[in-house]
Amino acid sequence: MAEKSRERSSAAQEVLDAPGAPVVVFDHVSLAFDEKVILKDVSFTLISGHTKIILGASGAGKSVTLKIILGLLAADGGVVWVNGERVDQLAEEDMMKVRADLGMVFQEGALFDSLTVRENVGYRLYEESDMPLPVADRRVEEVLGFIGLGEFMDRMPSELSGGQRRRVAIARAMASKPKILLYDEPTTGLDPITATTVDDEIIKLRDLENVSSIVVTHQLRDAFYLATHTAVKENGTIRVVPADAQKAEQAEFMMLRDGFIAFEGDADELRHSEDEYLKKFLS
Repeated sequence: MAEKSRERSSAAQEVLDAPGAPVVVFDHVSLAFDEKVILKDVSFTLISGHTKIILGASGAGKSVTLKIILGLLAADGGVVWVNGERVDQLAEEDMMKVRADLGMVFQEGALFDSLTVRENVGYRLYEESDMPLPVADRRVEEVLGFIGLGEFMDRMPSELSGGQRRRVAIARAMASKPKILLYDEPTTGLDPITATTVDDEIIKLRDLENVSSIVVTHQLRDAFYLATHTAVKENGTIRVVPADAQKAEQAEFMMLRDGFIAFEGDADELRHSEDEYLKKFLS
């Protein structure tokens, strides 16, 4: 029997890209480390072009959720789908193909200190793809221009501010044009003004590039900013402005507590929750 190809047909890809299509699905997922239960019967869906903001105390399973999506951790039970592939059953070779359509922004940026900004952003294109060098260079210039750091491409990470390093990390994650971006505490340690510049890049990618995103954070100010603002392009200028109610509903909060989902809903529903734990967390 001929080996079944894993490449999707254009029709199947159109379904995955369509508005309202699920791009990440957790179906009754559980995970424990020895006696410590991290996730217990967790189910949620990320819709194409939407943002899922995961909140929770330290050790609640926020970063673990991202690692399961990336295939770096295997769940003990349940089913995990990413871009139409059931990743909880994939071999590492096949998981690499799924990761090609995922971008990850790590805590603190995690740039390569010995590489220039250009080399950091283009690393995946230069080292892991067969893209011709001139094409890869143009893509690097494009993404650095998109985040407003085009003139910094030949600098070293040590010559950048904290906010600039985080934005370069976002550019590196988006260089290969992934459909899904995962952010692990992207604004931790930044002052509020600098954090807003990072938030704006996340919003621009979602609204102008139709990138689906999962943001793990404990920075409530940034979480609500992401959920209640949108990017618009007018006369060649990009602005981030308050979102209307319909747009705000496309950013959904999810609170993890004791292995379960304690809350799932939009910013307005979270603000007006009567749950005592949520009220204490928000205060």
